[in-house]
Amino acid sequence: MARIAFLGLGAMGSRMAANLLKAGHALTVWNRSPQAAEALVQAGARLAASPAEAAVEADFVIAMLRGDEASRAVWCDPESGAFSTMATGAVAIESSTLSLEGVRALGEAAQLRGIALLDAPVSGSRPAAEAGKLVYLVGGEAAVLGRAEAVLGAMGAAIRHVGPLGAGCMAKLATNALLGIQVTALAELIGWLQRSGVDAAQVLQAVAATPVWSPVAQVLAGSMLQQDFRPQFPVELIEKDFAYLLAAVGAEEAAPTFAAARGVFQRGIGQGLGGQNMTAVANLFSPA
Repeated sequence: MARIAFLGLGAMGSRMAANLLKAGHALTVWNRSPQAAEALVQAGARLAASPAEAAVEADFVIAMLRGDEASRAVWCDPESGAFSTMATGAVAIESSTLSLEGVRALGEAAQLRGIALLDAPVSGSRPAAEAGKLVYLVGGEAAVLGRAEAVLGAMGAAIRHVGPLGAGCMAKLATNALLGIQVTALAELIGWLQRSGVDAAQVLQAVAATPVWSPVAQVLAGSMLQQDFRPQFPVELIEKDFAYLLAAVGAEEAAPTFAAARGVFQRGIGQGLGGQNMTAVANLFSPA
């Protein structure tokens, strides 16, 4: 049993933290809105008033946050940040999807304090988080990952060590790029098929029998055809990830496909779709 602090109890973090409790770990949680912790506290977690308080005496501190700005505040704030109270032998695990620059800055801050850091974003949406079936894409030292493997295993079905600090971020952004490009391509295809007067579902069922169809395409296309846009991975979050990816690339001219996909999600946000599932961009291409 490890002493774990979990920071950030949104749609993903709350489910991940619940699996740590189920695995028998001693859990302290923090969230900007304390109400989000109520179910976990009832299940046995302790609620802390700040990341710094949560991190005291923790063996592992895990964060699952919205992005760079939230991560920097939660870890690095000199008064309330988790780094300010973490023990030298503790392990920091950043599971948020950050920019490459954000991960590197976090690594420098951790190194200054003698804290081991893993860059460990996850692939998988809310159902995978609830079932403990996330895929971890981990950057950092292999020895540190070895210490954390049992903890990550309580939340994930697979742990992939992809290289040094920052490699996890790059693997996650690459994963989301492939996902987002499929979303925008399917949205355009379905719109074109519908405008052409054919049965879009029937055509895609035939396409699904060919080698070009991916496992996730079935889920994405089903969401679009059924107009089921309940948020699993909201438009505004995947747009953020494309922004991070393009910043890492350095120039849109070097990644025109990434830039075009981001443009579709930006249009979706402009049309008020930001809080809906990423597949809601299908509405941008639907027949009038």
